[in-house]
Amino acid sequence: MRVAGARLYAARVRLEDLRRTPVPELHRLYVEEARNLPSGGLSALKEDPRAGARAIAEKIERRNHKAQAEGRRLTRLCLFELPLWEQGITLVGGCDEVGMAPLAGPVIAAAVILRPGTRITGVNDSKQLTPEERDELEPRIRAEAVAVGIGRAEVSEIDTINIYRAGLLALKRAVLALSPQPQHLLIDARKLDGLSMPQQPIIKGDAKSITIGAASIVAKVHRDRLMSQLDAEYPGYGFADHKGYPTPDHLDALERLGACALHRRSFAPVAKKLGLIPEQQELFAMPKTRAGEAR
Repeated sequence: MRVAGARLYAARVRLEDLRRTPVPELHRLYVEEARNLPSGGLSALKEDPRAGARAIAEKIERRNHKAQAEGRRLTRLCLFELPLWEQGITLVGGCDEVGMAPLAGPVIAAAVILRPGTRITGVNDSKQLTPEERDELEPRIRAEAVAVGIGRAEVSEIDTINIYRAGLLALKRAVLALSPQPQHLLIDARKLDGLSMPQQPIIKGDAKSITIGAASIVAKVHRDRLMSQLDAEYPGYGFADHKGYPTPDHLDALERLGACALHRRSFAPVAKKLGLIPEQQELFAMPKTRAGEAR
């Protein structure tokens, strides 16, 4: 309704009106409210004798260029989804996990199915976004999604089967939590056993696929909120701030307080604090991972 109203407004506005409108009002209408200019309006503002009106024209032009660039980026981000959608495969799922590198807390994975043709401005690899941007995007993703699934692998599972396999387990659980199930799965450089749908591993998929990128944002927001909640249960470690990652503050707290139930015994700094002997540490050794897998 707001877009339609803006178009009707623009149709009623004549170029002569722009020249008579005070600069503060022009700024409110066309910069703050981002209303549509009438045909030829941008050129009229650029040629306006008032410096303030010309400055507004520059802001509008920069905004237009930014929107065009974002449109091109989103088109590239749908390159894996588009051929599938065009084939009539409407339930394309993307999945990703977070929390591979922390010393504490579970691994969280998310799987997302977006409606064909969905483009959500700002969606990207969650690591490229600020916490505020992720928090703003997460509810928009959920609102646009056909389905969202969350999976997790607990600390005890990480220590038992190793972090790599725990990540796969969380991803599989996230996919199985989707309803409906996807017809095709896009996944960030992995392959999951025991799933019936075709899978397409994509290296650095969270930056190349809109569904994987959306899943990475949902997973990151979910895990960050979880670690903030767990901070109240395990005070003193600063989980709300560092989310379990091996920051200097976390390592200092580990040294002062020792390990808690959230800490992964199979990770070297925790094992060292617990005084595990070398033979025991070898039992928890992680497999070598490819570059870019630790998250």
